[in-house]
This record gives sequence, C-alpha cells and structure tokens, in this order.
Amino acid sequence: MSRIYLVRHAKAAARFDEDPDPSLSDEGKESAVDLALDLEKLGPLPIYTSPMERARETALPLANRWGLVPEVSAAFSEIPTPSEIAEQGIKARGPWLQQIAGQRFGEQPPIIRAWREGLIGMLKSCRSDTVIFTHFMVINAAMSAAMNDDRMVVIQPDYCSCTVVETTMRGLAVVSRGKEASTKVL
Repeated sequence: MSRIYLVRHAKAAARFDEDPDPSLSDEGKESAVDLALDLEKLGPLPIYTSPMERARETALPLANRWGLVPEVSAAFSEIPTPSEIAEQGIKARGPWLQQIAGQRFGEQPPIIRAWREGLIGMLKSCRSDTVIFTHFMVINAAMSAAMNDDRMVVIQPDYCSCTVVETTMRGLAVVSRGKEASTKVL
C-alpha cells in the first residue's frame, strides 16, 4: 500500500477562463512556501506535478527543500475540455465545468471517462508514498473512485489543500480529506 498526497495548486494569478495556463498569484506563491514547510516532514518522497504552470510552481518550494526535480505528468493535468466546447473558446470552459459539476462520470463523453481511467490507473500504479501537485477536478476524480461514488464533484478542495488516498488491493481508499472551501468551479 502506498499513500498518495494529492495537493491542489495554490491560487493562480488569473482565472482559467481568462488565461489557459496562469502562473501563481503573489498570495499563491506565499501559500506554496507555507505548504512546503508543512509537507517537508513527510519526505523526501517522489513528487509528480501536472504540466500546468500553477501546479508546477506550487510544487517547486517542496521540491527545492527535498532537493528533487518533480516529474511532470499529463495524467495529473486538468480535466480535458471536449472539442465542441474548446471550439467555442476559453470563455466556454467555465459554464461547461459548472454544468458537469453536478453530473456523474458515467454520463460524460469518452474523452472524460478515458481521462479519469488513466488518472486512476496512474494513482494505483504508485509503488511508494508520493506527493502529486494537481487540480480540483483531478482530486475529485480520485476521491470519487476511492469513495465508490460516480459524482463528478464529491469534495471542495481548497487551494494548497492536501487530500490523502491509499492504494489497496481493491483500488483506492480515502485516508483523509484536505481542507475544503467553497471554491467555485469557474
């Protein structure tokens, strides 16, 4: 069994419907440093990060403290936008996310179901305790699998929250929920 620490990125400098890959805000950079101090006692452990700038920047203070280079993996990136939504432009992503937040994974198009299956497969393949810097919907996909709950959104992870799951013979199990907030998926 391995423990997987799923860390939501710190606060970004722009909303994702304004910038598809924003860096961290000044507040986010400070929070990432504070988070590194909190998590330092866990390791050093392998660190993975989404390729998105805000996740990579959130991982950096902890990686520096442990003297590691995080492994970037697309498996831990944002939920993919279906092509018919993406064609409408960046502003269409927010309303789409709001719409699917109340739905179930089984109701989603193949691109979303495949993304979730790939993510869960990557998590289950972790052979040691691992820290992963990622996103709201990734954490929800992992938690929904661990809770055997098909809803798209089962928790509201706050910025820099750390949600912990464990690999088991049967899949994933919840160890602890990170700090939650009333984050809007928008």
